[in-house]
Amino acid sequence: MKKAFVFPGQGSQSVGMGKEFYDAFPEAREVFDEVDSVLGQKLSSLIFNGPIEELTMTANTQPALMATSLAIFRVLQKQSGKKLSQMASYVAGHSLGEYSALAAAGSISLSDTAKLLRIRGSAMQEAVPAGKGAMAAVIGLDLKAAEEIAEHVTASEICEVANDNSEGQIVLSGTTAGIDMAEPVAKARGAKRFLKLPVSAPFHSSLMQPAAEKMRAALNSVKINAPEIPLIANVIAEEISDPSIIKDMLVKQVTGRVRWRESLVYMKQNGIGQTVEIGAGKVLSGLTKRSVENVEAISLNTPADIENFLKTL
Repeated sequence: MKKAFVFPGQGSQSVGMGKEFYDAFPEAREVFDEVDSVLGQKLSSLIFNGPIEELTMTANTQPALMATSLAIFRVLQKQSGKKLSQMASYVAGHSLGEYSALAAAGSISLSDTAKLLRIRGSAMQEAVPAGKGAMAAVIGLDLKAAEEIAEHVTASEICEVANDNSEGQIVLSGTTAGIDMAEPVAKARGAKRFLKLPVSAPFHSSLMQPAAEKMRAALNSVKINAPEIPLIANVIAEEISDPSIIKDMLVKQVTGRVRWRESLVYMKQNGIGQTVEIGAGKVLSGLTKRSVENVEAISLNTPADIENFLKTL
């Protein structure tokens, strides 16, 4: 069965993630230690012990989720004795998870990925003054309805579709006033729920343009290799392998839409029968189940999960 390895994004973090791997596997410890060293911060201590408020600050969350994913991935590699290309046909990652996917595929070094995500997190935080931007999940409406709601608001405020996550789960991003204006419109259109997200900035919207410029400069200073297997890119929901295109997509991704549902459809159309979520939480497995039929979804969160997965290879 063809597999895609998928890597989670913001919202999947929790205090203690990856600790079982750190305690049991030297290859996992090496990942956390390298990220600590590169960032000049005991990020691993924050990941394992909290507080959650500090872990949820995006400049910490982004490298923390990547470190957890890469630690689990390195354990999987070591325990299986297989190359990535022997286990999966594609990698993909949700928002910051795209960096984790590229690090796993050997496209960007672990050290550079940690540095890039620290810059990305800080740049996104600084792009919009605190309290001026917001995001909300709209449950129970399709993409077309969400786009029409955003268009309705855009006459006076900024409101854009940030994530097309799954059937009936769309995320809007924009000014706080724009998101506030969208709520009654969404409910009038029949949205089951309108949930403001606990995020500190309006990610994946045009308000993030200053952050996109900072990422362009940062990405120009690192070496990007062709990944071992293709990446399905968030902003086009298609596979890419060319390093210059990868760089361009990572810049566009800061302000662009995460086309996750379409990425899952692309995987299915190209023969993927299973998504394997590598990292904290099980958010992406839930999105697979809601978006595409007859595609299995599993999550590798614990050493036992890896043990069970290895039996299927």
